[in-house]
Amino acid sequence: MRPTALALRFISLCFMPLIPLFASPAHASGERQLVEAINDYRAHPQRCDRRPAQRLSPLSLKQNLALPIGYGGGLRDRLKASGYAAVSVRTLRVVGAQDADEAFDLFEDEYCGALLDNQYADIGVSRARSEWQIVLAQPVLDSRVGDPRTASKALLAEVNAARAKPRMCGGQRFAAARPLSWNPALGAAAQGHSKAMAYGNYFAHRDPDGDMPADRARAAGYRGRQIGENIAAGQSSPGKAMASWLASPGHCANLMNPMFTQVGAAYAADARSDEGVYWTMLFGAP
Repeated sequence: MRPTALALRFISLCFMPLIPLFASPAHASGERQLVEAINDYRAHPQRCDRRPAQRLSPLSLKQNLALPIGYGGGLRDRLKASGYAAVSVRTLRVVGAQDADEAFDLFEDEYCGALLDNQYADIGVSRARSEWQIVLAQPVLDSRVGDPRTASKALLAEVNAARAKPRMCGGQRFAAARPLSWNPALGAAAQGHSKAMAYGNYFAHRDPDGDMPADRARAAGYRGRQIGENIAAGQSSPGKAMASWLASPGHCANLMNPMFTQVGAAYAADARSDEGVYWTMLFGAP
């Protein structure tokens, strides 16, 4: 999934249904035991593939990653249907294990490199008699992003850190600019547009009703005379969204424009959308 972004400046104003999975208490206990063994292995790794392994953070057990054993369809599409948007995903399977200890031994023997791959954060486990399956995945949205308010504060800090130093935006040089202040109306408009893109599964400055950023800002109560907007999709954190914008001349120019004095920013996520997570930063000048 490749992150994408768009910038805009105004000088003046069919998915596959999830098949329910039911596990007996004994099976559920075995699955948790297997995950505990894997996380202990990640915390105290042995040599793997003739290379020393580094200590890794534990994997989080996710029920929506417990896919039917032997599932042969598109993994990302199936996970979207279960409510999980993945950047990367891998399935591992072993046969002949009667309990979690035997399953772990088989997985370690056959897939030690995958178990110690630090790109994965989540795990799902499925079992059918002596057959065990693991799904390893990295979600689109970093679990450390937090709630919308926390993310908004992070975006404000990111943009003001960027404006604090001079930089080149493509071929245009910008001096350091004064920090932007948070505007609740711009924040509400940004949140609304991010949600509309995520839930409507589109990526554009113009929404399905034909409204543009200035229209959304006015509808949210903003009365400033100038509006600019950056949007991005697929980035897992505020920092990565900001990095994408700074790497693009048009986005960077909006971020550094001394004309703007106020900002509102937000993200929204929907696992069933094409990009998973959508970011909006709305700039204004009263």
